[in-house]
Amino acid sequence: MSLREVAKKFESKLKKIKVVAFDLDGILTDAHVWWESEEVGFNRFFNIYDGYGMKLLMAHGLKVGVITGGNSISVQKRVTQLGLDFCHAGNEDKREAFNSLLREYNVDASEVLYMGDELFDIPLLKRAGFSATVPNTSDEVKEIVDYVTVRESGKGCAREVIDLLRYVQGIESSVKDF
Repeated sequence: MSLREVAKKFESKLKKIKVVAFDLDGILTDAHVWWESEEVGFNRFFNIYDGYGMKLLMAHGLKVGVITGGNSISVQKRVTQLGLDFCHAGNEDKREAFNSLLREYNVDASEVLYMGDELFDIPLLKRAGFSATVPNTSDEVKEIVDYVTVRESGKGCAREVIDLLRYVQGIESSVKDF
């Protein structure tokens, strides 16, 4: 089944989405970190497909960002490079960050898409209007989400979910043809 066909199954939930939030480690990265140096701290690999997808959503008026327990120079640089609307970093208890998004953007939880992969993401995954995770996470997480991606952590999994949302909301690339 194509991703466009899969998107139709979630149309009623995805049509409502105005805010898109991603966990960082294990979603936007492959969950591996390494110590770079005292100046840099922990470093991560990011997927370019995910970043371009986030830019497409923002270009069409959706608010996009991250809620992550981790924090480092690499996290802050990636968020800045993409021009994300928000970044809540450095706290594994992500409930207040989620509530902050609801207040800041004056939206209901049903209008938020959240993608996470860890046990401490469960409260947000349960509350979000649409929730997604990756196939390489724990069963407890997979059992409560709307969608489990085909792509694994850090390998375009966020872009897969972004594309589901784009197909339902009619968001096309702004790339011009000849």
